[in-house]
Amino acid sequence: MTRPILAEAVGSFLLFATVIGSGVMGESLAHGNVAVALLGNTIATGAMLFVLITMLGPISGAHFNPAVTLVFRLLG
Repeated sequence: MTRPILAEAVGSFLLFATVIGSGVMGESLAHGNVAVALLGNTIATGAMLFVLITMLGPISGAHFNPAVTLVFRLLG
């Protein structure tokens, strides 16, 4: 049980860090163009989400949402 919970925690942290980091990256590279910043954020987040699901999906189901993980745990 510890391994799936650890995988969910690491996945949630990495997804959170990617969203924040890609937002900062998009803003600094776009020079005020909101569409380019949003595109950069979306592509980076989507790519990282694919990697995390591929990596951690077999271990924990790759929910990356503590509420979903809790509900699945309570329901068995």
